[in-house]
Amino acid sequence: MARVTFELEAAEQYARLPAQIKSRVITIITRLENWPEVSGAKPLRGKLAGRYRIRTGDYRLQFYVKGEEVIIERVGHRDGFYEE
Repeated sequence: MARVTFELEAAEQYARLPAQIKSRVITIITRLENWPEVSGAKPLRGKLAGRYRIRTGDYRLQFYVKGEEVIIERVGHRDGFYEE
């Protein structure tokens, strides 16, 4: 069972989400605790290689895995999610 943590920026992004979306993100976090047996997680390519994304409706979570830890680094709406 993996431990799921937020980077500081992701925690701030999560705090700004609407309440309904927050509850959906909590469901995803619970699923990520079972890494690598998680359905719906897709590996990213290009400069984001080594990272994954999982979606819930129009919202995305971007994360990477380090040992037994899943680290969420971005949370947000799909519009412009992959742009910097």
